[in-house]
Amino acid sequence: MTAAHGNLSGNQRRKMKSAARLYAVQALFQMEQTSQTVDAVRREFLDHRFGAVYEGEEMLDGDMELFADVLEGAVNYQAPIDQMTDRALVVKWPIARIDPTIRALFRAAGAELREASAPPKVVITEYVDVAKAFFPDGKEPRFVNAVLDHMAREARPEAF
Repeated sequence: MTAAHGNLSGNQRRKMKSAARLYAVQALFQMEQTSQTVDAVRREFLDHRFGAVYEGEEMLDGDMELFADVLEGAVNYQAPIDQMTDRALVVKWPIARIDPTIRALFRAAGAELREASAPPKVVITEYVDVAKAFFPDGKEPRFVNAVLDHMAREARPEAF
């Protein structure tokens, strides 16, 4: 898509934001697994994932700005986000013991909750949907919902 954001419908914009969030979780997961730098992973995703075609299926075009912002925020504020996540984990489970995909998801969502660009309820809903994409039959989406609700109330109490 070469159209400027102004030419996109609200629905297309929402889909691009959702895709950006999914890609951000994948990128954070990849960084943790491979020890690649944020710059290397960002370049790879922007060059090879956004709007690319794999096995005849076009990958979703993501909102590149949101993707970059979430990635930067998650990397730059990883320690405080992880601490906020630890406080939100109802079962006293250190974040290091959590599934790496879920850990990446909490970091991406935590970055957005810190920034206050989207309403917390939107951020929670979006990342619960990301959890459903990775764990379609599991209990993870409910777990993600509970933890993100906790994190959102700490990060943005004024929104509740």
